[in-house]
Order: sequence, then structure tokens, then C-alpha cells
Amino acid sequence: MYKTRLVKVGPYTLGTGHPVRVQSMCNTDTRDPQKTAEQINQLEAAGCEINRVAVPDMQAALALGEIKKQIHSPLVADIHFDYKLALEAIKQGVDKVRINPGNIGSIENTKEVVRACKDKGVAIRIGVNAGSVKYLKSVAGQVDLTDDKWAEVMVQEALEQANVLEQLNFHDVVVSLKSDDFYRTLKANELFAAQSDIPLHIGLTEAGSFLCGAVKSSIALGTLLQKGIGATIRVSLTEAPRLQVRTAYEILKALGLREYGPNLISCPTCGRTQVDVTGTVHALEERIYNDPELLQKATGLKIAVMGCVVNGPGEARDAAFGIAGGKGEGLYFEKGQTMFKLPQEQWVDFLVEKIKTWKK
Repeated sequence: MYKTRLVKVGPYTLGTGHPVRVQSMCNTDTRDPQKTAEQINQLEAAGCEINRVAVPDMQAALALGEIKKQIHSPLVADIHFDYKLALEAIKQGVDKVRINPGNIGSIENTKEVVRACKDKGVAIRIGVNAGSVKYLKSVAGQVDLTDDKWAEVMVQEALEQANVLEQLNFHDVVVSLKSDDFYRTLKANELFAAQSDIPLHIGLTEAGSFLCGAVKSSIALGTLLQKGIGATIRVSLTEAPRLQVRTAYEILKALGLREYGPNLISCPTCGRTQVDVTGTVHALEERIYNDPELLQKATGLKIAVMGCVVNGPGEARDAAFGIAGGKGEGLYFEKGQTMFKLPQEQWVDFLVEKIKTWKK
């Protein structure tokens, strides 16, 4: 099991012995503080614990203070090339900056950023993506790297960048090593974790749209998390950020690392099914995940929606409660014991009320 140092980001302590925190990134224009804050508030309602925003210019940097006033979660400024943007972001009250010391100019620039971070208690994330490592510029696309070599190059650059900060006696550092390739991401994070105690922010970058991105991310991040690698997690889907957050929690929930919402089990249906299982499940999820109070009450509950009575109550006997369908109706059961029949049109409302009154 890998062990890491501890790093504070806002109210959260990241690293060994602490929960894996869920992170996302806004897709709004940071120069519009109102829209950006609104999206962060929506992400917070969905359970996002750390939020990152792009800072492409000074106007965006100057907007960070106004955004910070309107949100409750730690704010991360994503900075490239211009160290002055990092200094302004720190001045505006962000909790972490994402930079690469090697691409913000001279060592004096890095020293200035480090001094500001020390003064304000701001952490630094070094982000190394496979597609933007310095090695690519040196070979200009002339070398076809193996996946293992890709991983080695990414780790070497991350360690070099981290060493710059270590030499400046700055240790509140998080590193990310991301690729759109499963093996490169896996190998790079494993190699780094074996050589450094710096906590890792993990993700599969440019994962794609919902289905393919969720599958690839689940395999990659699930594998790393099972090895004890990962202090924060982001699922990078080409979808609404709220869906990224939900997917991240489902990964953590499936691994038994975090509880968030119910464990809702439902059958895939077959030719025996005479009720709308799919519609029921979707409607129930919509109600739960759009109501913070209901979501809190549902968290940790195992709830079943089954298509027929052939296997329903038996296969879901360890559920707190659920329904097994019949012809336009269903059998309501608690802990495997059937209780009474219920018309299908009442299922969702009934299950919602049962969540509200259930004593865990």
C-alpha cells in the first residue's frame, strides 16, 4: 500500500488516511464571475468538493475573488505560462494553483509564486499530461514511444517539476499524470507513487462522451484506487460537469471508498417484464439526485427495482426495500419479505416516501 504526505486544500486534508475527494472543472468563462459561481454552486449541490477554473488572462484572474465570495468549496486556479496570473489568483484567495514550474519562466518567477503560496497557505498542483510533456518538443514527433516509455517520460517530468518546489522548501504539492490512454495513465501513476510521497490527483484525460468515457475512467481510476493511489479524482467527460461528479462518486461507491446516494439495484428486464422498470429507475434517480435532503437520506440505502417476481425478492433479499414487478403492479418487499401489492403508477412516490421515513 502506498503512503503519501498530507496536503491541505481549503478545509480538506488530502493523502493517506483521508477520504478521496471529488473534483471537477467549470466549463464557463471565468471572466463571467456570476455564471461561473452559479455553475460551482450547482456542482457543490451535486457533491463536488473541489472546483477548478481556467485562468487564461488577467481579467479571469481578477474575477476569482468575486467567484470565491459566492461559493463554499475550495477553488483551484488553472494557470499556464504566466506566473503573474498565479500571483493574482493567490491574491484573490484561491486555495490551490495548478502550474508547471518549468513553463512559467525563470526560477525567480517560480520563487515568487512559492513565496505567495507559503504566505497564504495555498497548495500547488503540478499537472503533467501525456500530450504536453516537454519531451514531445525535443523529438518533434519523430519518435514512436511505447506506452511504458510514455509513462517514464511523464514521471520524469513530474519529478523534475516537483524537485524544483522541493528545493525551494515547498511541500504542499499535489501531482497529476494523465493521458487518454488507460495503460499510460495506470503505469505513470504507479511509477510515480513508487518513487514519491506526493499525493496524486488522478484522472483519465479526454475520456470522451458519457458511455465510453465512463467505462474507460472506471477501469483506469478503479484500478489505481484499489491500489491505494489517488487523493482526489476527476472524471473528464465531454458532458455537463454535474455528470462528471456523479460518475466519480459512482466509481468511489462501487469500490466501497465513499457513500453517496443509494445503492440502487435494478434488473435489465426480459420477456417476462410487464412493467416499466427503466422509466421507474430513471424517475427515482431524478428525484433523489435533484433533492439534497432526499439524497442525504437515501445515502447508504440499498433499494431494488426488479422486473418480475420470479427472482426479484430473492435476488434483492439484502436490499432495505424494493419492488418486484407483475402485470402493471408490483410486490413491495422489505429485506426479502413481501409485504403488499402496489400499482405501478404509485411506485416512485411510494419509494420516495419510504426513503424519507426509513430508519437506517
